[in-house]
Formats: sequence, structure tokens, C-alpha cells
Amino acid sequence: MVVDDNQLVQRLAGERNAHLKVLEKQLDVKVHLRGNRFTITGEPYDVELGDNLLRQLAGLAAKGYPVYESDIVYALRILREDRRRNLKDIFLDQVFITSSKRVVTPKSARQKEYIEAIRRYDVVFGIGPAGTGKTYLAMALAVAAMAAEQVRRIVLVRPAVEAGEKLGFLPGDLAEKVNPYLRPLYDALHDMMDYEHASRLLHRGAIEVAPLAFMRGRTLNDAFAILDEAQNTTREQMKMFLTRLGLGSKAVITGDITQIDLPENKPSGLVESMELLKGIEDIRFVFFSKRDVIRHRLVQEIIHAYEQAERRSASSAQGNF
Repeated sequence: MVVDDNQLVQRLAGERNAHLKVLEKQLDVKVHLRGNRFTITGEPYDVELGDNLLRQLAGLAAKGYPVYESDIVYALRILREDRRRNLKDIFLDQVFITSSKRVVTPKSARQKEYIEAIRRYDVVFGIGPAGTGKTYLAMALAVAAMAAEQVRRIVLVRPAVEAGEKLGFLPGDLAEKVNPYLRPLYDALHDMMDYEHASRLLHRGAIEVAPLAFMRGRTLNDAFAILDEAQNTTREQMKMFLTRLGLGSKAVITGDITQIDLPENKPSGLVESMELLKGIEDIRFVFFSKRDVIRHRLVQEIIHAYEQAERRSASSAQGNF
């Protein structure tokens, strides 16, 4: 492949050819760059995939997209699933620009599906393992909706599953006791906007971060509500949250059904909702897998290791009967 623009060559190759080294490691190929000519050698399938990747990344870079090393990994996952995928449709879908000028875009076909679902539907469930961007993307879309004056409020909610005896041993009033369970939502919020701006919106009540129990009896109009860690809601809590939705509002419910912390005799409201609500046309469920993990590369392998252990345990338990 020959690229005529020298600056484009640099953006595509990365500093000290770092992007090409990632590509070589991921595909077990050799990538040579001489002048403005890229040459890939290796097994035919890998060479074809690498060529497809480089050409599409060149198109992205030409559009001003800042290619990072991690994008090589994410793009390869997408193209391995479907070589006909157009990466521009995914990577150029700008969701939000954070206070640090970082552009939030989808990094997988499933994330793209999730973003489109949130834009189109008023109630969306994002279900899957940690690190797949379920809450982060929902938060980005919520802040973008507020900036565009599509909603007046953002309401961020989490269940505090230890809301019984254990909280009683913590110092402070109820708000101080539950605050540690809400910290991940504050972290995501402060990643979207600078601390002072976020603090002003929180003080005014334009953004609210609260435990799920505080939602009882309320109606949320013109709001973007996000329920995080929904696998730890009970049946009653899930019903209560879903029925808070008022006019001009949108709700996103995220959770991982493999990490339920409720007592064994308490069924998860998220698991139950998957069955009860699947037939409602204007509610959308998006299911993520470990292939959609966008955290450290080891997170995907850690999830896989735990899944294998759980399968072995299940097989062993069945063998004992």
C-alpha cells in the first residue's frame, strides 16, 4: 500500500512505528515501511486482514481521526468478526468530547449498536461483563443530551446492596454512608467534564447522583436516567425505577448478570426484566461479551479464565448427581 501524504504515513505508522509493531504482534505478520510504501508478509489470511486494516485506518486518519495503538486491537476484533465492516461507520461516530479534549467514540460493533439504541429508544438495557463501556458510553450520551438541551437533568443511580446492617457500622449520616457505592458514577462524570463545572451542576441539581432507594415516589421528567449495577436490584427495585420515567425522559439500565451480589433467596431484578420486558417493542436490550472489553488487554483474558472455571464447576456439580 502506498500513501502519498507523509504526515498521514506518520499518523498511520505511529511514533517509532509503534502501530505497525502492534499489528505485527496481533496478526503474526511482518510489516515493512520504506518511504511511503507499506508491505505486509505472512500467511495469506493474516496479510489480507492486515491490508484491509491499514487501508481503512488510512481512510480514518485522512478524516482527522487520531489513531491510537489500542485502536489497532479494537479494529482487528471488528474485522475478524466481519471483514466487510466499514470502520468509519464505527470510529467516526463522535458521541462526546470530554473536558480533556478526548473524543468518545464506539470501539466495537456492539458499542455502536448500543449507542444507536440509546439514541433511538427511551429505555435501553446494556448487559455484559465489566470493561465493555456500558456505563461510560451512557454517561457520555447523557452529558451530550444535556449540552444539546434535549434533557434538563441527568440522574445517576446505583443500588447499595449492603444497605442493611453493614452500613450501620460506617461513620456519618445516610448520604455519607452510601457515597462510597456511588463513587464510580462520580468518576465517570468527572471524566466527561471538568470538576468545577460538574460541581456547579451537582449543586444546582441539574445532575444528581443518588442511591436507588432515593428514587421512590418520584417522577423524572425531561431527564436522562442511568441505573448502574442493575444486577443488584431486586424485582421491586427494578419495577420502581422503570416506573419513575416521565415525559421527555430516557432511561439506560446497565449491569453484569454474572456478578450478582444479592442474597441467594433474592432474584435479580435485571435477570427478571430480561424475560418480562423482552416482548415490548420500544424497549431495547443490547448484550455485550468479553470481545467488547476495552480496558487493559488482560481484562478480556481474566473474564475468559473465570468463565472457564465456572463451566468446570457447573460440569462437576452435574456429574455429582
